[in-house]
Amino acid sequence: MSMFDFEQIKELISSIDKSSVTSFEIKDANGERLVIKKETEKEITTVQAVPAVIPPAAPAIQPTVAAAAPAAAVAEPAAAEQEDFKVITSPMVGVFYSAPSPDAKPYVSVGQNVSAGDVVCIIEAMKLMNEVPATEGGVVAEICVQNGDVVEYGQPLFKLK
Repeated sequence: MSMFDFEQIKELISSIDKSSVTSFEIKDANGERLVIKKETEKEITTVQAVPAVIPPAAPAIQPTVAAAAPAAAVAEPAAAEQEDFKVITSPMVGVFYSAPSPDAKPYVSVGQNVSAGDVVCIIEAMKLMNEVPATEGGVVAEICVQNGDVVEYGQPLFKLK
């Protein structure tokens, strides 16, 4: 049998909502627990999507966080995009990791041959590590992001020849 009925739980929630209490927990003699936690405004995070497509007229705008890159490096991707590359893009927003752990070697490096389905990196999203497989096979021509960079959905991660 439950320690509280539905109406009592509703009253508790209403009382906590109106107060400055952010967390409430009670345990009965049978070991049953009731935990009520209230979200505060400090915990709310807003994520704004950044368009992954860059218009050719604005080659200086990059969707990556690498704003400290020299101007010559910014002009190179525009010329490289004209070549025929296969691009592996980010399937989600998160943090890019090139290796399974900080002391491990990277999944792929420039010049390495990859097949469709090979794991090429990890993207951490909401404390979950998500392996990213290659969507196509080819030779890695460029790694477009740095280890630890925040990436957006659809952002190029790798270019394959």
